[in-house]
Amino acid sequence: MEYEDKTLTCVDCGQPFTFSAEDQAFHAEKGFMNEPKRCRACRQSRRSERNGGFGQGAREAYPVVCAECGRDTTVPFVPRGDRPVYCSDCFSQRRTASRTSW
Repeated sequence: MEYEDKTLTCVDCGQPFTFSAEDQAFHAEKGFMNEPKRCRACRQSRRSERNGGFGQGAREAYPVVCAECGRDTTVPFVPRGDRPVYCSDCFSQRRTASRTSW
């Protein structure tokens, strides 16, 4: 099935957010029947209100410089230094590119 990006409205903050074609395919693959109701920021906020999801507590963020674009960003893991670290935008682009090269 061919999917197209959809613009949805967050039930918590009322802001529009994109339900990407890639996310729709993932939902279908996993058998999820409902579209997301919350934007990424509200989902993360809701998780942190529930004590970090599965009892993990709040995640720590570590400052890094993106190996692709040079932008300052943070990551939820301690960078080891032996592998490049990317900002979320560059990481998403690399992930999409690697999936299309299969």
